[in-house]
Amino acid sequence: QVQVAESGGGLVQPGASLRLSCLNSGGAFSSGTIGWFRQAPGKERTFVAAFDWSNNRKHYSNSVKDRFTITRDNAKKTVDLLMNSLKPEDTAVYYCALSRSRLITSSVGREESYDYWGQGTQVTVSS
Repeated sequence: QVQVAESGGGLVQPGASLRLSCLNSGGAFSSGTIGWFRQAPGKERTFVAAFDWSNNRKHYSNSVKDRFTITRDNAKKTVDLLMNSLKPEDTAVYYCALSRSRLITSSVGREESYDYWGQGTQVTVSS
């Protein structure tokens, strides 16, 4: 049974770094696309980054591509979001999502493309 879960959120100061992890507790990721989305207070959920498990292809939103890195951790069997130079506007609940099939580029940023979602983890950037 697929159960996607996030970990690693917290409160950090502006300029700090944070690492979020996405785990499939029902088994290791073996295919498909893993996406990260975020929802800031009072705003809609938006796409952050995505990773194609089969070919290691990465996708980023323009707002984070110079600061965030999505990567796989084979030892932990997770897909991690490395966030650097965090800003107050990065404050949001971050969600991990899994598509069972590998998504085409035009679909990675669409919520309806994903089959499973985690509960979210809070990231707060504040001094």
